[in-house]
Amino acid sequence: MTKTQKKYLNLLIKILIVALAMWFVVSKVNNQKNLAEFKHLIGTIDPLTIRLVLAVVFLLMFANWFLEVVKWRFLSKRLEHLSLWKAIRSVFCGLTWAIFTPNRIGEYGGRIMLLRPENRASGAVAMGVGLFAQLVLTSIFGALSIAWFVTTFIDTPTAVDFGVWLLAIIYALAFLILFFNVSWVDYLVGKVKLLQKVKPFFAVLEDYSISELAYVLWLSTCRFAIFTSQYILLMFVFLPDLSIVSMLPMIFILFFVQSAVPSLDIFDFSVRSFVASNLFAYITTQELAVMAIVSCVWFVNLIFPAIIGAFFVFNVNYISDNKS
Repeated sequence: MTKTQKKYLNLLIKILIVALAMWFVVSKVNNQKNLAEFKHLIGTIDPLTIRLVLAVVFLLMFANWFLEVVKWRFLSKRLEHLSLWKAIRSVFCGLTWAIFTPNRIGEYGGRIMLLRPENRASGAVAMGVGLFAQLVLTSIFGALSIAWFVTTFIDTPTAVDFGVWLLAIIYALAFLILFFNVSWVDYLVGKVKLLQKVKPFFAVLEDYSISELAYVLWLSTCRFAIFTSQYILLMFVFLPDLSIVSMLPMIFILFFVQSAVPSLDIFDFSVRSFVASNLFAYITTQELAVMAIVSCVWFVNLIFPAIIGAFFVFNVNYISDNKS
């Protein structure tokens, strides 16, 4: 393939990615009734309060993704050094790819394209460590919250309550143990003959020490606290009667179910809204407010960053032997 052909093929791929992302965004946001409900709710609250809360929610979104950038730089340093700016571009490109691919799988492709070609496969594995750290927290808090939900809202014998809590604790500990032993994955891959060709890419898992994994988990915990805070802030404003004691577990269960159900990012609001409306029905009758809040957070955390990422997509060479 000639240099000119590569140039035009790169341009075609970039236009296709951005066009797909923007089409998904525009079509779904225009049909998003819950966002319209959110606009209606805003009209019922003091304008200054709304501006301040929404400003904080947006600032928290940037803080959230900045922490992900820091985490990505840390995880990828075993492969190559990424400048802060390159890591930012990498993360936001991944977010653009994610919205029109099943279960966010495109986030891997979008992010690793800014690595050198020879590091991309190992980069996907390293990125997986960061995503798994986030899943560990979602699983731990989700499992414990489900146990709380069962024992609080479902009339079950004491023995069943004990069993539910025991299973939740075992489930949570299993995720924690597996995370701090991610090198086991490299070992297991080596035992499968069909995976021998890809085993070298998993070698990066052997490089992370316990302290480094703890640091990754800490960054993930900060991110988890941030997007939990976004929900709490909005609920304090629109659902002031809700107790934080009952609000938090419901939010954690929402995260848990959302992570467990395969979907496109762009359709994720449907999953979130359905789960949220059914869950929060146990603690509030304001279903529309709950769904509107969920849609607002969905837009701020996923759709808005994906729009930003569309600008960075044009700075990536998808057909090239050189660094991006």
